[in-house]
Amino acid sequence: MKKVILGAVAASLLVLSFGISRDSHAKPAASEPANSSDKYQIKIDNFSFAPATLTVPAGATVTWVNQDDIPHTVISTDGKEIKSPVLDTDEHFAHAFARPGIYAYYCSVHPKMTGKIVVQERTPSRPR
Repeated sequence: MKKVILGAVAASLLVLSFGISRDSHAKPAASEPANSSDKYQIKIDNFSFAPATLTVPAGATVTWVNQDDIPHTVISTDGKEIKSPVLDTDEHFAHAFARPGIYAYYCSVHPKMTGKIVVQERTPSRPR
């Protein structure tokens, strides 16, 4: 009887420790921004990107958040710079833009959904 109880207690502790270990190493939920300091965000909703055009400084990270009920992607029209996986509801994708330029993109699942990122040179800060 003692062996059965000890075995059950040991199994329970093992399951409990696995659960705690797994939870302590969990990744942030898909709905949470990759970086809370991300200030450049595009919402995907109602088969559109909002805003459709976003202007950012070079080096900025843009985060797309799918708030639609169906999956979408974010893909550069040139197929090189931006390639997100399929984003389900509340999932996000972030991309850093190092070089100035205009980056057109679309949803490969719904090609009529388009957007554009305008990346500008960083302006040197002026002494005060």
